[in-house]
Amino acid sequence: TKPTDTGLDWTSCSPAQPRGENLPFECATLQTPLDYAKPDGDRMPIALIRTRATGKNARIGSLIFNFGGPGGSGVEILPGLASAYAKLGTRYDLVSFDPRGVGESAPVTCLDDRKTDAQAAADATPETPAEIAEMTRLRQEFIAACEKNSGRVLPYVGTANAARDVDRIRAALGEARTYYFGMSYGTFLGGAYAHRFPAKVGRAVLDAAVDPAASPEEGSLEQAGGFQLALGNFAAACVKQAGCEFGSTRAAVLAWVGNLLKRLDGTPLRTSDPDRMLTESLGVTGIIAPLYSEPMWPQLAQALTMTRSGDGSGLLALADSYLGRDDQGHYSNELPANTAINCADSKERYTPADVQRALPRFRAVSPVFGDSLAWGIMGCTDWPVTGDNAARDVSAASAGPIVVIGNTGDPATPYASAGILARQLGSGVMVTLKGEGHGAYNTGNVCIQKVVNDYLLDGVVPAKGVVCD
Repeated sequence: TKPTDTGLDWTSCSPAQPRGENLPFECATLQTPLDYAKPDGDRMPIALIRTRATGKNARIGSLIFNFGGPGGSGVEILPGLASAYAKLGTRYDLVSFDPRGVGESAPVTCLDDRKTDAQAAADATPETPAEIAEMTRLRQEFIAACEKNSGRVLPYVGTANAARDVDRIRAALGEARTYYFGMSYGTFLGGAYAHRFPAKVGRAVLDAAVDPAASPEEGSLEQAGGFQLALGNFAAACVKQAGCEFGSTRAAVLAWVGNLLKRLDGTPLRTSDPDRMLTESLGVTGIIAPLYSEPMWPQLAQALTMTRSGDGSGLLALADSYLGRDDQGHYSNELPANTAINCADSKERYTPADVQRALPRFRAVSPVFGDSLAWGIMGCTDWPVTGDNAARDVSAASAGPIVVIGNTGDPATPYASAGILARQLGSGVMVTLKGEGHGAYNTGNVCIQKVVNDYLLDGVVPAKGVVCD
């Protein structure tokens, strides 16, 4: 079938790509309603990018990607990852987009770079009333900046609206059905889409599944356990090698990392940037970042080794990469967009008393990350938009089969979430990878890639309970 674009003016664009990527990309902007309750009112521009199917005779349609976040820019991410989906690109146009509030789609902007540096470094595990008051002041400074710079769009950036945008994208691409590949947060968006448009779901893969029904507290608790598991697996791998310098047992390595973070809470480490110290918060972020991908574990080991000689530069670089900070000190809008979308997607607003009540559970699940993730549930407290839980309903029993993939070692979207998502969809077909890292298809596991490629390219629905290792 040949695409019949409606309302899209595609122009050649050359986004930054790794060397060796020479696929031609096109960009376009789709105008959607800012407020779907007022379809003829103000518009929300949705930035799109695609590369055309390379096998001209066997084109199936457009495969729409969301790579996660919330807050990840599909326009930026697709060019760097397109080669990983080259097999799918033989029969699909590979398409991605910046969800509303992200990247080039009316981006949510809050603080300037210097103030964002200060926020990222600030104490995220307050222990005294004065520290709690300072955390509150910083949060309110951030929120005031978001409201001042992006107040017009904040009420409309939630996932339910993003799902409606996906259907507008489908129609504008001239497709009868939505072929979809969502990772991490993209699985939540995919579930929200399937619930609203079950008859329009074509072939869909949801990889690194989010638990759609979890409250922010439950989701953070699940993540705390996931990061602790991944750090334990990193520790076990270190101990297997000769001369793991952080301890001779898994437990000893975990204790060493925990003690490092405790020391940073009191005494930050110098870095190669004289204006920036490695604080406990940046240390936590720098440790979490490489846990997403097993090939990055050696970088984590190297960064931890550097701290032994008083140098926090390695962990700071890992934290900066995770937070979207470039070498010039500029931040992407991923963090503000992440907050705005999460706060639009949840009614819950937590108090310091709620955190104090939750802390024992968080610490039990994760001695290393529990405190910071527990305090993190206050991210939407005082947010100017009420928020709702509409996107959490993903029931879509009448949709065609939706492949849901969970990775047993996934730190960010723990494995149990995949089974929950598959059941709540009512049309989910669960596939398991016994592996490490965030996501499954992108690990290069041959078995997982075959399952997904057979399904998306040939419509072969995997048997229930497929396990790859």
